[in-house]
Amino acid sequence: MRTSKGVSLFGLAAVVFMMAIAAECSTKPESSTGIQWSVQVDRVDPGDVNLTPSFRIAIYESLLDELNKTKRFKQVFRDGDRSASEVPDLLILKTIVQKYTAGSETRRAVTTFSGATKLTVRCQLVTRDGQVILEQTIDGNVRFMGSNLRATHNLARNVAKGVKQSSLQVPSQPAAAQSDEGSVFSKQT
Repeated sequence: MRTSKGVSLFGLAAVVFMMAIAAECSTKPESSTGIQWSVQVDRVDPGDVNLTPSFRIAIYESLLDELNKTKRFKQVFRDGDRSASEVPDLLILKTIVQKYTAGSETRRAVTTFSGATKLTVRCQLVTRDGQVILEQTIDGNVRFMGSNLRATHNLARNVAKGVKQSSLQVPSQPAAAQSDEGSVFSKQT
């Protein structure tokens, strides 16, 4: 009886160990080229939109956080990080705000059809020499409950989701030709 408990505990430990290895393998990014990129997040460009500095900073910080959570990149660097210059497979995330609609937390709390905060940005992952690897137009918004800055978190989560679901391959064409062939896609939440 003593040996059967020892065998069953050993079997249970082996199953737990194998599940942990399978979970670790499934979280590693897949790349058809064998390259695991690192990414540097550039500061958010407000474009022609009148966007408060707090929203730009919130978008930037949320992007850093959400990209780290994807486990898609070896490293996620801030803009101006000097150690990024030594990384061989580095992509740069450029984010330009295209549309912004200021919302009202009070109006959202009173009604369900007005007061939404909406953000639309164009994101590009580019190599150091300017070749576009991925280009997206992403929306983030708060329609019902939550602070106006919640839209920045939703936006960053949508950007990270789009990056995680895409295949990041080494570019073989000039950037202009690549974006014309449909590498642009939209995500909305």
